[in-house]
Amino acid sequence: MVEGLENVIFVTEDRPADGSLDLLGLYEGTALTDRGQYGFGELPDRIVLYREPLLAAAEGDLEVLRDEIHVTLVHEIAHYFGIDDDELHRLGWA
Repeated sequence: MVEGLENVIFVTEDRPADGSLDLLGLYEGTALTDRGQYGFGELPDRIVLYREPLLAAAEGDLEVLRDEIHVTLVHEIAHYFGIDDDELHRLGWA
């Protein structure tokens, strides 16, 4: 469990809507740093892992797949907390 994660669901889908294999995951929602009042009844944010792109990136290696999933989850959770791609690259998570 990650401290501070609230009202977030994690889902898997086969591929992104465009059908590409380039995107491994996606954060859909409003980052904590961009939220005003977060009220009752809000739909949850979503973190999506794309199965086929992750499998393609791993090229059949289970250990590589685990690493890709881990890095993708850290990356998308960071977006929830308001960390952008530039900062993630600087930190080595992109």
